[in-house]
Amino acid sequence: MKVLLYFENQNLIAKSGIGRALRLQQKALSYTDVEVTTDPKCTDYDILHINTYGVKSFAMVRKARKLGKKVIYHAHSTYEDFRNSFMGSNLLAPLYKRYLMALYGRADALITPTPYAKSLLRGYGLTQPIYPISNGIELDKYASDPEKVAKFREYFKLADDQKVVISVGLYFERKGIVDFYELAKRHPEITFIWFGYTDPKLIPAKIRKLVWEEHLDNLIFPGYITGEVILGAYQGADLFLYPSYEETEGIVVLEALASKQQVLLRDIPVYDPWLKDGESVYKARNLEEFDQKMADILGGDLPDLTAAGYEVAKGRDLTVIGPELKQAYQDVIEA
Repeated sequence: MKVLLYFENQNLIAKSGIGRALRLQQKALSYTDVEVTTDPKCTDYDILHINTYGVKSFAMVRKARKLGKKVIYHAHSTYEDFRNSFMGSNLLAPLYKRYLMALYGRADALITPTPYAKSLLRGYGLTQPIYPISNGIELDKYASDPEKVAKFREYFKLADDQKVVISVGLYFERKGIVDFYELAKRHPEITFIWFGYTDPKLIPAKIRKLVWEEHLDNLIFPGYITGEVILGAYQGADLFLYPSYEETEGIVVLEALASKQQVLLRDIPVYDPWLKDGESVYKARNLEEFDQKMADILGGDLPDLTAAGYEVAKGRDLTVIGPELKQAYQDVIEA
């Protein structure tokens, strides 16, 4: 079996969740006997597994159909998570939904990260098989490493006793960046760090002001950072706080869980049933609950859930995800 993994504009998406998905899919499939190519000129493949949404992606699907190939669309994006992102996204969201349906509707099957995302796609009227398969996590990459933790704390010049709360994401309102800012404003005694970057030309003025103009001494926006510093941050912070309002899964949540980090999330449907409040993570419904639970976690007044959270990540290791992808491919070929 040979699969063409197609990602349009790889340089442009490299810092996004979809960009990470490319690397994860390649690694996951390395644990199987599936032959993988990323060459768009290749024609001797069995399945086109397509991940992106531009004009070239649409053309790839059309070409695959002419060649008589099977097509699986990886539904990373939905109408719901497109809203409250880029400038003008809410205005464009209805058109984007119709475009997604036109793309997804041409596939023999869909892969999407969670049962919640599958339910959204069914709500669009899509009827082909849909496989909820996690994006997965390269578990070994996040193994405990005191040297990486030391590099993280040295990079930000953090005192040994300094409490640190981190988050990771684009500068989107949907990601909860306004709430993260407000929590930092309320707690000058805590250092807050938001990893990630978005071109300021693409985001609304109120988010640009928050990141670049309305500075707080205890809130750091270091941009997009890779390597040992971010891995050390996942392990060495006191809390991973992710106040996103909408996700299809949240790769960064898996990264935090794999790092055995305490995790506090917004209580939204995407995390049901695989992440349970008070068992593997903590959840909050609004700013006041985030504030209270954050204080309780940092103060040691709530149980440590890192071991249970790690078990969730363990069940989504790429050694597990690879065979799940292969099975979906096999089902589509045999259908």
